[in-house]
Amino acid sequence: MSRLTADFWVRAYLARLRLADIPAFITAKGDPTAGAVLVKLATLDGQAKAFQRSFDLMTGNRAWVVLAEGAEADVDAAVSRQRSFDPDLWVIELEDRQGRTLLDEPGLSDT
Repeated sequence: MSRLTADFWVRAYLARLRLADIPAFITAKGDPTAGAVLVKLATLDGQAKAFQRSFDLMTGNRAWVVLAEGAEADVDAAVSRQRSFDPDLWVIELEDRQGRTLLDEPGLSDT
C-alpha cells in the first residue's frame, strides 16, 4: 500500500474535523509530499496537548503519541522546538473543549 502525501492527509483530516464541528487551522505548512504532521489540541481552558506520529519498532505500526501536554504556552514552546528541528513539519491546531482529535478513528489512526 502506498503512503498518502502529507498534503492529501492534512486536507482529508481537516474535512473530517469540519464534519465533527471541531475548529482546526493549519498554523505551519510543511513539505506537501513527505512532511511530518503534528497536531496541537487546545481545550480552551489554558491547557493543550501536541501529538506526533511515532513508529513502534516492536510491531512495525505507526501510532499517534503525545509529544507534550500541559499549559498551552509550554505546549506551544514544544511545537516551536519541533518546527526548529524540522522545517518540513506541518502543524494543525484544533480547538475543542471536549478534547476530541479524531486521531484514533479508522483511516486516521492506521495510515
